[in-house]
Amino acid sequence: MVVLDLLVVATALSTIQRSLGASQADLEWTVNAYTLTFAVFLMTAATLGGRYGRRLVFVSGLALFGAASAACALAPGVGTLVAARAVQGVGAAAVMPMALALLNAAFPPERRGWATGVYGSVTGLAAVVGPILGGLVAQGLSWQWIFWVNVPVAAVAIVFALTRIGEGYGARVPADLPGLVLAGLSALGLVWGLVRANGNGTGSGWTSASVLGLLGGGALLAIAFVRWERRTAAPMLPPRLFGSPAFSAGNAVIFLLNAALTGAVFFTAQYLQVGLGHGPLAAGLRLLPWGVAPLLVAPRAGALADRFGERLLIVSGMLLFAAGTGWLALVATSHATYPSLVAPMAVAGIGFALALPAVTKAVVSSVALPDIGTASGTYSTMRQLGGAFGVAVLGAVFASAGGYGSPAAFADGYRPATGVCAALALAGAVAGLGTLPRGARSAAARPVSRAG
Repeated sequence: MVVLDLLVVATALSTIQRSLGASQADLEWTVNAYTLTFAVFLMTAATLGGRYGRRLVFVSGLALFGAASAACALAPGVGTLVAARAVQGVGAAAVMPMALALLNAAFPPERRGWATGVYGSVTGLAAVVGPILGGLVAQGLSWQWIFWVNVPVAAVAIVFALTRIGEGYGARVPADLPGLVLAGLSALGLVWGLVRANGNGTGSGWTSASVLGLLGGGALLAIAFVRWERRTAAPMLPPRLFGSPAFSAGNAVIFLLNAALTGAVFFTAQYLQVGLGHGPLAAGLRLLPWGVAPLLVAPRAGALADRFGERLLIVSGMLLFAAGTGWLALVATSHATYPSLVAPMAVAGIGFALALPAVTKAVVSSVALPDIGTASGTYSTMRQLGGAFGVAVLGAVFASAGGYGSPAAFADGYRPATGVCAALALAGAVAGLGTLPRGARSAAARPVSRAG
């Protein structure tokens, strides 16, 4: 539900524009408002979950998400819709890290790969199904049903969470309010800067003073956050966690993996429409080879991570993703046939399905049980930042080589942009080497203790 709402609006934007009389800037904010609040409040939600109860924060996030979804569906104008989308993002920020923390706390380390494989298959499929569902609902019903569908899902999930999941807590330490403020403002500056840099998919905003100011300010606040966390007695993100190679390398991998995946899906969906002339629903359906692989492969890949260790799965998965997107960059032209795209999309999907559960396990299983919420929040934040980074960087590359003026112009920009996806995946494979291979776990590689 949370991942779907990152992308489900994309193929319904034209319908929303006609219904509410929205401008292009308004349409952008229906997407960006959700992205911004989602990124900004992830670490705050993780901290609150550890202090007041992970199930409590998870259920509260579901309730807020469901209520905000109803407000989106009932919005009489675009201003109300954007505000409701921002509240949706806050609810999503509470749900995502707590879902991962509760999931990992429910399974012993030797079974977490399988569990996170199931989790990865669902979230990976949602990233691809989002544009399909948006086009299908907007075309067959009305755009409001994109949001109404969340209400019963959230209600049922709340019932199951309260009756089937036990409460869990992190370490009882004083709240790190300066750390929360610095982390939130840093994420706000970085994500907002990346969103503005993308500027309608043209990437023309990179040199503007506002973008440079936001990115620079976000980076400075991130440095201030790190310095504060090293000095304070009760940090919200203990620096000792980065003493684990799996934690540090895994967070780098998920940033690069989600940058490559989000950017690739974002521009491939448009390539199928602008470059090859398919409608929104037809283009979404043609993305299925990318999404079916995570559904079929990820649970098995998670079990393989339990058996053979994370590094093998991460590196091989990232290399396959690089091969698939690099292949797309070679064959994607304005006169390409769809069958020529199926194999590279499937290869990239298999690579993603192999890497995601392994990197999730590498990050979360590298910390002690009281730190799982913090690790999940950090992981989710890096994943969200990676997605914004991928779309922004690929937008700049696309604009430098092509445009929306014709199918040929779009294909000219799509090929180098997809090549950058391959480069990001290769960088992720290199980062994945930082995780320890099976059998090499020593005291330094075990979950970092509270006293570590």
